[in-house]
Amino acid sequence: MATELTIGRLAKQVGVNVQTVRYYERRKLLPPTSRMPSGYRLYGNEALRRLQFIRNAQALGFTLREIAELLALRVASTARCGEVLEKARAKLVQVESKVDDLQALARALKSLIRACRVGRPTGHCPILMSLEDETQAGAKKGVAKG
Repeated sequence: MATELTIGRLAKQVGVNVQTVRYYERRKLLPPTSRMPSGYRLYGNEALRRLQFIRNAQALGFTLREIAELLALRVASTARCGEVLEKARAKLVQVESKVDDLQALARALKSLIRACRVGRPTGHCPILMSLEDETQAGAKKGVAKG
């Protein structure tokens, strides 16, 4: 290996916690590493690239399961960019749906905030009353699903 890093240095270089690296190993997102005679793990450049890949994919909203699929496509000799494109399009649909849900929540909160009057006793607070209202709660639950 051109560069060998301990787990702490690898984690620091990518900006994650050491426990995160160990978790990714258990999830088989990072391949097994070599070890020093003392038992310390050693990581090379590929592990560094792979960990950065995982972190960047998470920043785009991909789940660890989806990241595992992308990693498999990354190393598969028969995989094509179109397969990755389809996964990215599917993720975009999910993200746009979440954005719609969040916008609906924002509208609901704005409406409640407009209905609130500072001087009212809490027994007549429209925000608290709506949280107790079963029909309101059900409607909000449907919006909050993601």
